[in-house]
Amino acid sequence: MTLQIGMIGTGWFGRMHAEKLAKLEDVNVAAFTATTQEKAEAAARQHKDARGFASIHDMLDSRKLDAVYICVPPFAHGEIESALIERDIPFLVEKPIGIDEELPAALLRGIRDKSLITSVGYHFRYMDGTERAKELLRDRTLGMALGYWMGDMPGVYWWRSMQESGGQFVEQTTHIVDLLRYTAGEVKEVYAAYGDRIVSGSTEGVTVPDVGSVTLKLASGAIATISNTCSIPAGSHSGLHLYTSSGVMELSSGGLIDKETGRTTEYKNKTNPYDAENDAFLHAVRTGDTSRIRSDYEDAWMTHRVTMAANVSARTGLPVTIEL
Repeated sequence: MTLQIGMIGTGWFGRMHAEKLAKLEDVNVAAFTATTQEKAEAAARQHKDARGFASIHDMLDSRKLDAVYICVPPFAHGEIESALIERDIPFLVEKPIGIDEELPAALLRGIRDKSLITSVGYHFRYMDGTERAKELLRDRTLGMALGYWMGDMPGVYWWRSMQESGGQFVEQTTHIVDLLRYTAGEVKEVYAAYGDRIVSGSTEGVTVPDVGSVTLKLASGAIATISNTCSIPAGSHSGLHLYTSSGVMELSSGGLIDKETGRTTEYKNKTNPYDAENDAFLHAVRTGDTSRIRSDYEDAWMTHRVTMAANVSARTGLPVTIEL
């Protein structure tokens, strides 16, 4: 059976996913929705038999789709997911799943009611190094973790707005929060401090903090700190270090470096995590078997709650407890 796939969003992520899907057998990229009809049609012209639509409703009325990819900015969620839930259409949505707690919570209730197949784009979970880290942690005691996402500010207008992106910890560093949860377990308390040091004084219209550090207490008893900045013009890097009874594991987009006494072992990522993520989701759509999906909407909701708690803590100056 050839799966008919709809794409919502024609930015980098939308184009990337569409290009990967178009190379697969028995997958047809059939429709695009964008902020304008012109953008949607321009994207559709790159794919045989695809059509462009100005709205999710027009697309769903005109095309019979087996699944949809949602690649939109954080503030644009809600109507899209609701329309897909109503029609029982599985979807893969790029992170983050929103900019507040209320909307994703309401969507999750609909997803649960329909037992709808979902996947969320936390592709770091699909890295080879991540799986190896999880295996090693089964025989080690985690003491603490140190995560980081250090870089400059993306150029898209909405990223600079706290109301439209949720800020760096929500929009970008959420990958590291999710990596921590996936490898080390749930977070039960969050304390955050954010600051405006460089970017707001040099770039007009910026309302997101450009530095921040978040301390997290895990249900296991381990503690973690995740820091980020979007203010540095050079030296960008991101990752998660796990400090254990055997040494330190350094997990990044390149793979895993395991440092023990007298020995260092490197496990490089060989599998493209986006390909693995797509394979898991499409397998679930075809068969109903969701076991390969490493982050569905319900799991992603737990990561989202941590990032929301960090924003609340930074605003109030108080620690925030997460009920598990």
